Amino acid sequence: MFNPQRLSLARMRRRLTAKALASLTGLSADTISRLERGTNVPDDSTVARLAEGLRYPPSFFAQPEIDAIDTEAVSFRSFSKMTAREREAALAAGVLGLQLTQLIERHFNLPEADLLDLSRETNPEVAAAAVRQHWSLGEKPIGNVIGLLETKGVRLFSLAENTASVNAFSFWREEKPFIFLNNFKTAESSIFDTAHELGHLVMHRMADIRGIRSVEREADQFASAFLMPENDVRARLPRFLTVDAVIEMKSRWRVSAMALARRAYTLGRLTEWQYKSMCIELGRRGYRSSEPVGIAREKSMVWKKVLTQLWSERVTKDDLAKQLAIPVDELEGLIWNLTGDDSRPDRYSVGTIRAVS
Repeated sequence: MFNPQRLSLARMRRRLTAKALASLTGLSADTISRLERGTNVPDDSTVARLAEGLRYPPSFFAQPEIDAIDTEAVSFRSFSKMTAREREAALAAGVLGLQLTQLIERHFNLPEADLLDLSRETNPEVAAAAVRQHWSLGEKPIGNVIGLLETKGVRLFSLAENTASVNAFSFWREEKPFIFLNNFKTAESSIFDTAHELGHLVMHRMADIRGIRSVEREADQFASAFLMPENDVRARLPRFLTVDAVIEMKSRWRVSAMALARRAYTLGRLTEWQYKSMCIELGRRGYRSSEPVGIAREKSMVWKKVLTQLWSERVTKDDLAKQLAIPVDELEGLIWNLTGDDSRPDRYSVGTIRAVS
């Protein structure tokens, strides 16, 4: 049977209004609205037109209903800058990510969640230190944040949204933490976004955080402290901090030059005047929106192992997409830039991933 929710989901993923979809399919906007409300049941030819216009297989619209994501429990870093269409598309990607997770977990045992509940902690510095202590990280830099979080049970996905308005978002579902990252940004920004969302997952688990600036600041402070522990920063930064020193040292903590300058300022290593002057100079050198001297992008160890195992069984991405009844481009979008060859050693083992017997 035709599932109206699936039509809405596909339309939101393609960022189309009912009117735009009507134009693509030769149907009326009123017809699209009635189909999404479940008032009308389309015939096969109408489903074919919808599938062609949305570039989704016809079988997608006959799949069971998918549990929606509770928007009150989702953090969006740039909530006020996002359009409703961008927000709907990102949340729809989250729903597809849940479906992919369910499919993979039928075949593989993934790590269980090992995150602290710090909902009552109001100091991000203390919260970051508590997480580091819980995971026995000490105060050394983290070599692969994505790999670390995966070993702690966080399900990580990409967002194929080429927009600056959607940085990342996170939520809990059935005691499992999820993070979706916009990997069109620099590698350093993605690392900070990952730590930012970790801050939300541990500090704001039960809160309605939509568009609340204070919780976004807390998550930023958490990320800064988590990635750049105070004692390590104080011990490593030179006494006289210059722009060149920041650019040289930022690779130690795998953060942007701007993020390191901000951390130095919050720790009292720069005066307000020095910090503002440094930001101006970094911007002049191109470090405000990019990283001219950048680092390699982190890769997922979970997805690499899963896809390698599936490929050994002759299961391809096309096969996975068919099982989910979604286009291959949607599957690629969920794991885009998280997979691939990585010459760095696997510091965080994900050996717990194994086929379900």
